[in-house]
Amino acid sequence: MPTIEHKLNITEEEVPEHIRRLAQEQGECPSSKDKVIEQFRNYILEHNECQPHRNDARYLEKFLRARYWKIENSYKLLCSYYKFREQNKSFYEKVRPLDLRHVGQSDILTVTPYRDQHGHRILIYRFGLWRPNRVTVDDIFRATIILQELGSLEPISQIVGGVGIFDLKDLGLEHILHLSPSVAQKMIALLVTSMPIRTSALHIVNQNWLFNAAFKIFKPFLNAAMRERLYIHGSDMTSLHKHINPEHLPKRYGGLHEDYSYTLWLDMLKEQCSGNSIQKDMEQLGFIFDQA
Repeated sequence: MPTIEHKLNITEEEVPEHIRRLAQEQGECPSSKDKVIEQFRNYILEHNECQPHRNDARYLEKFLRARYWKIENSYKLLCSYYKFREQNKSFYEKVRPLDLRHVGQSDILTVTPYRDQHGHRILIYRFGLWRPNRVTVDDIFRATIILQELGSLEPISQIVGGVGIFDLKDLGLEHILHLSPSVAQKMIALLVTSMPIRTSALHIVNQNWLFNAAFKIFKPFLNAAMRERLYIHGSDMTSLHKHINPEHLPKRYGGLHEDYSYTLWLDMLKEQCSGNSIQKDMEQLGFIFDQA
């Protein structure tokens, strides 16, 4: 197995040819791309329902890719994104990503440094490991947002989206008590409706008898399209393997990979991104990277 490296693929040159073909199937046309971006920019100015902090081509392109280059739908996503930011300023402003190591050390969530057979990165939550007295719900949201924002910088991820695995092993009442409708709504906003990166599928594994109680909280916020992309596997990993090849899964799900901590992404931010475009993009969103 090749060496696994925590590295963002942020250049267009890193997009494989088969992903480029998929982008064209989704409505992206190299010859007219600049024209569509300019139309989108004018549409934003004309409607004036939200004020993006940037309107350069690289920034607008990820919203267009997330909604298959349909300007009206891309604009709805843009407004939804900024509405979420306005309503949840504490998830962005003055947040120091490098201070969230305790989330990674708890192994509650991570994103794979590798991609599955379709090019997706895999966002994995292990809610049974969550100790609410040590890690707050808000810190889980902050950590999720950082991963989503980083992923949205990658052209490959902009085109193919990502997938999520909710591992509910050892889910207990202490967790359910913290899953209010407000929490569920915010989680779905991040994974489905309000970020410039698509969630192509959500997979539930290792659920126990408490799952029905949790699902009742989340279900009202799932749109019809997302319900069709929600798969419940129980402990049957062969069912999961029908969607994600075992070559691209951790060993705990019948795969070949080790577990990779969220803190490794924070190390990447600290060591590889100091002063570069990734850090600047994140700082424009309100995140702080100084060592104070």
